[in-house]
Formats: sequence, structure tokens, C-alpha cells
Amino acid sequence: MFLHIKDVLTAEEVALFRQKLWATNAPWVDGARSAGGQAVHQKNNLQLAQGSDLSAQLQGMVKAALHRNALFFSGALPRRIYNPLFNKYGDGSNYYGNHVDSAVMHSKADNCWVRSDLSCTLFLTPPEDYDGGELLISDALGEKRIKLPAGDMVLYPSSTVHQVAPVTRGHRISSFFWVESMVRGLEQRQLLFDMDMSLLKLRQAHGEQEPSVIALSGTYHNLLRMWADV
Repeated sequence: MFLHIKDVLTAEEVALFRQKLWATNAPWVDGARSAGGQAVHQKNNLQLAQGSDLSAQLQGMVKAALHRNALFFSGALPRRIYNPLFNKYGDGSNYYGNHVDSAVMHSKADNCWVRSDLSCTLFLTPPEDYDGGELLISDALGEKRIKLPAGDMVLYPSSTVHQVAPVTRGHRISSFFWVESMVRGLEQRQLLFDMDMSLLKLRQAHGEQEPSVIALSGTYHNLLRMWADV
């Protein structure tokens, strides 16, 4: 699943993130400190200090935005969300080479272990403000190049090989995090998402009391009940 979720953050929220993260006193540190395994040799960026007050404030805003987003819930079916982190690319710290995310992540903020079923990048910089910096994701069908408007997010399988292309002008700032889904299987999550999107269209066209809508809703929830691990 590669899901583009628009307007996760409002324009006002994006402006506040820009005010906070572009400030000269924002506590950026070497991003390689948090990398593990093969990634430590590929990672050349800056990361907002996880223990900082600013990080805690912005994490709360990202999580609040996710909780109100129905499309995110439908696509991810989240059981646990790794506390959102923030990275910065530009100048001498401007790329993250090919890597696969670790299977299990430990969040220092809440001492929680999260299995990385899905990876998420929430873009905070308008694409016209920087050159390069595309999120490049490789799969069996080729390479996807992703560069979204500020406030938009992409959700994709953590099992994929991916990288951030070098930023050659300006700075690219984003939030990134991982999701452990209630439904572990990628194909099962995709089927449930497709069914939920079809149900949404049926509800809009025929209303909640249409017998076929009620029947299909029951099938969706019975499949979720069968596959979910909560």
C-alpha cells in the first residue's frame, strides 16, 4: 500500500511548524545517532533532539492530527504509533541512502516497542522551497518518487527499500514515524482498505440503511474481527 493522505495538517498548523522548526534555536542534532544496522552508514541528515521540549510539543500536534484523520485510520488500522520524529536535509547533511527500516523500534519517549508495519513521512516544507529531497521507494514495479505539498503525508510498507535523494537547494523538513497495525498482513490491510473505500461510496450514494450497505459493513467488521490483533 502506498497511500497519499492530503491535508493531514491545516495551513495554520503548517505555519506553526515552520515557525518552530526553522527557528535558529531549534535543537537539531546528527541524525546518524538514532540509526541502527545498515542505516547508520547511509544516514546523513539532522534530527530534532528527541528529548527536547520542542519535540514533545510537535509530537503531540502530529498525533492529534492523525487521530482526527479517517483516511489514515482506514489505511493503517493503527495499534501503536511510534512517537513522531523530525528530520532536516540540506547543506552538508542532505541525504539518506538506500535502506530498509528496522523491524522493531523502541521509543524512548514512552518506552514503547513498535513493530514497523508501515512507514510514514509527513512533509512540512513546500516542494518549491527545495530541489531534490524526493522520497524514493523501490518495489517490484519500479521506483516511486514522492515529493508532496506541506501538510500532506505518504504511508508505505516499512519492508521496502527506500531513500531520500540529496537536497541540492534549500532545506527539506519532515516528520517521520512508524505504525504497528492491528492487521499485520499487508494484503489483508489492502483488502480492508479497498472495502472501506467502496463502503464509503455506497453510503454516500444510497445512505446507511441500504440493505447492501449494512451487509457489506457486516462483512468488513467480521473480517477485521478475524484478522485484528489488539
